[in-house]
Order: sequence, then structure tokens, then C-alpha cells
Amino acid sequence: MKSITIEGQLRTENGKKATRQLRSQELVPGVIYGGEKEVNFSAPAKAFKPLVYTPEFQVAEVTVDGKTYRCILKDLQFDKVSDALIHVDLLELVENKKVVATLPIKFTGTAAGVKAGGKLVTKIKSLKVKALPKDLKENIELDITNLELNGNIRVEDVKADNMEIMNSPRIPIASVVMTRQLKQEESAAAAAPKK
Repeated sequence: MKSITIEGQLRTENGKKATRQLRSQELVPGVIYGGEKEVNFSAPAKAFKPLVYTPEFQVAEVTVDGKTYRCILKDLQFDKVSDALIHVDLLELVENKKVVATLPIKFTGTAAGVKAGGKLVTKIKSLKVKALPKDLKENIELDITNLELNGNIRVEDVKADNMEIMNSPRIPIASVVMTRQLKQEESAAAAAPKK
């Protein structure tokens, strides 16, 4: 699983004035929770880019005061006007403690319905799972080879080892729909006189 390293400084002062001062130095205040104690820190805005602006699921190894915390991204806040990152919440991964994470779905194979001329439509791109840190993966692979024309794959069809999927089981993930060309061919074949 991919991980990125972030060097942070411990925040001693809290409050609006202290946070404003951090942001003026292009530092982003953040908090790490879920472990033994909450850690307030700040790090350069640039350091968060590979973690924030990606569809991939990654682990952040944040070093604060010589101690490294393995974390996952929990929440972000952006400035309403400038769209700059202004706060980060990270959840520390504790070995025997289950965490809730959002993992991207990776589709494998070519759907039978697509080979028949249909079009693959993806409804959701990620799933919310509950698992131990050691069982977290970069993505959840979903084989769509047997997906027929007008067929659906739902959350309940996903097999994820050692993970509890939190999404509603009836939600469709992907389906193969008929293209306009295929509909026209079918109606033309139906309208053709039978010999």
C-alpha cells in the first residue's frame, strides 16, 4: 500500500490568532486522533498535496517531535473563497483497533455486456469499509467479466476479505446499459419482415 511521509511540528498554541499565523506561513494545522492521545500539529501545505489531491487510498506517516504516526485521512477543510486547504484531521492506525476507511473500487476484466455492444456505467467509485489496519488495501478489486447487458453489480456482490462493507447492500455499483446504436439495431431487426 502506498504511503507518504509528512514532517510536522507540534503545535503549542491553539486559537484563531495562532492558526491564522500558521496559515500565513503556508502551514496547515492538523490533528491526529484515535491513538493514545490527540496530537495537534502543523505541516507545510505542499506536504499534504499527494494525500489530498488523489483518488487513491494512502497511509500518511506523520513525524511530529521525533515520533511517527501511521494515519489515514479522515476530514479536510478548505477555505470557502481561496479553496486553500485550511485544516486536516488524521486518524491514527492502532494495530488491534478497527477503523472506517473509504477505499476506491478497481474494476477488472471486460464486461460481457460491453462486448455485446453495451456501455459500462459506474455509479459509485469507492466503498466505505470497517477493518483492522493490517487488512486495509489500496483498493477493492471487482471483476466485471460476467456483467451482462442491462445487468447490475450491487454492493452485496462485493467480496472483501476481513472487511465489513458499510454501504447499503442494494446500492448498484456498476451496470451495462444499451447504447442508442444497439437499440436502433434491435428495433430494426424486430421491424424487419419475417420470411
